[in-house]
Amino acid sequence: MLKQKVTWVFFDIGTTLIDETKALNHRIREMIQGTGVSFAQFNEKRIFFAKQNLNGDVEAIKFFALMKTPWHKEDEVPYPEAEEILKYLHKSGYKIGIIANQSIGTAERLKKWGLLKYIDVVAASAELGVAKPDKAIFEKAFEMAQCAAGEAVMIGDRLDNDILPAKKLGMITIWIRQGLAIYNHPKNVDRQLDYIVDNLLELKKIL
Repeated sequence: MLKQKVTWVFFDIGTTLIDETKALNHRIREMIQGTGVSFAQFNEKRIFFAKQNLNGDVEAIKFFALMKTPWHKEDEVPYPEAEEILKYLHKSGYKIGIIANQSIGTAERLKKWGLLKYIDVVAASAELGVAKPDKAIFEKAFEMAQCAAGEAVMIGDRLDNDILPAKKLGMITIWIRQGLAIYNHPKNVDRQLDYIVDNLLELKKIL
């Protein structure tokens, strides 16, 4: 359980509430088409970089000098546990927010997935003009929510984008090891994050 009382729970979206596996695989297949790079080679390299706590996808694209192709939003789907945990937190009295690097239309996509009804604030980079890990997007979210950092929890899969900047601002941090995050090995874990989970439903033990 939490060591201090909080009123707000903020989530990242990609690989936190939403499974991007199909969309990522779609992009990889398009990027490597006609290059001589196999899917297996690309995947091996992205894991290699993730184990160094780097952004595996970005570093693998640079390593193979690939051209990044458009992201296929239509391939994104909520994790099976996403609605259950949001409903649980909502019923438990928490206010729920989003702090995410997302394109225009984030609220509309959340509504399409049936998740927006549980969410009170959506702070998305495209609408706000600032992106994580810049602390400004977190501060804008606090302003929208009318809360202080110490009253809030940040849940995300990215150490660099979600956990470290949130921790520096004084938020309670919960790292969810999904996607490439399962290969990360953060240094000074006790100073970098407060809790670790491997599944959204494990949040019930903390919140």
